[in-house]
Amino acid sequence: MNRPTSTATAPLPRIAIVATPLSSASVVYGMYDMFKCAGRDWPWVVSGEYGQPVLDPFIVAAQPDQVTGCNGLPIRVDVPMSDCPAPDVVCVPESQLALDHREAGMFEREAAWLRSCHAGGSLMTAACSGAMLLAEAGLLDGHEATTHWAYCETMQRRHPSVRVQPQRALMVTGEGHRLVMAGGGSSWMDLGLYVIARCVDVETAMQVARILLIDWHQVGQQPFARVTRSRQMDDALIGRCQAWIAEHYADPAPVAAMAQLSGLPARSFQRRFRQATGMAPLEYVHTMRIEEAKHLLETGDLPVTAVAQEVGYDDAAFFGRLFRRQVNLTPPQYRRRFGGLRAALSGNGHAAARG
Repeated sequence: MNRPTSTATAPLPRIAIVATPLSSASVVYGMYDMFKCAGRDWPWVVSGEYGQPVLDPFIVAAQPDQVTGCNGLPIRVDVPMSDCPAPDVVCVPESQLALDHREAGMFEREAAWLRSCHAGGSLMTAACSGAMLLAEAGLLDGHEATTHWAYCETMQRRHPSVRVQPQRALMVTGEGHRLVMAGGGSSWMDLGLYVIARCVDVETAMQVARILLIDWHQVGQQPFARVTRSRQMDDALIGRCQAWIAEHYADPAPVAAMAQLSGLPARSFQRRFRQATGMAPLEYVHTMRIEEAKHLLETGDLPVTAVAQEVGYDDAAFFGRLFRRQVNLTPPQYRRRFGGLRAALSGNGHAAARG
């Protein structure tokens, strides 16, 4: 097997992959491998001869030598931030932040370096919750942004001038379109393909996608979202209503029933519920119903009309429109996509694969 060699005379686009103690080694190295693969591996696949790399990825961190990632695995650091001038591209992988973001302020050195790179003209990109670091650096103020769906509320609360778009899987914004964010956990692959297409060309990005069997996440994050805000139970009265609706979401007039359970006047209940959960009571009920509908669509073969009735909607057409608006897929599309995935991961799926 011929080993890859680099004889390129023109400087390759330099891509700095940021590592912190809250980074996952698999994503840091996955990004590194993806960028290293570009231009190099496709010729080997089709002709047996390695091509020339077209990108120069390296790992950067606030500290030199090594970072211990969030899962305890070491991440090799190629260059400390103090010695690294602004690269062509900065990639911030996901960060295992607590959902209440107690770590705020611990990335001051990283934030300062990110600001310096942006001022120096770098393309600033982030995958998943890594967008929180761009926000902490102040780079997203006044712009639309996306991050992993579980962190969208935290970002909006901590950075109210950022216009968070939870439904977006990929966001390109800012002056010169130099701020790029990918939403969900595995969408770092989407981000990598975008960077390759932008720094090299679309055909090279497509070659990498074919080699690594990457499926672009066109549907966005909405199919995966859950009611993360329902975990916030600081208000015991509203928490009791949340516990009740979790078992009675299909009941008729559930908002009136929760208000009665709370003992509050209707307007006071509406205001207090929104303050505690971040949602209006009816929005919360719809979200609970849609989550149960997803489960029914994934795990059974009930007709869509029956699923609608099961979760509390007599009007199947209204249910279909609401589902599409919240999930970005129709109920049949959701069933085909995620019911098949569930079956493939189950014993039945394995049996079918063997057959």
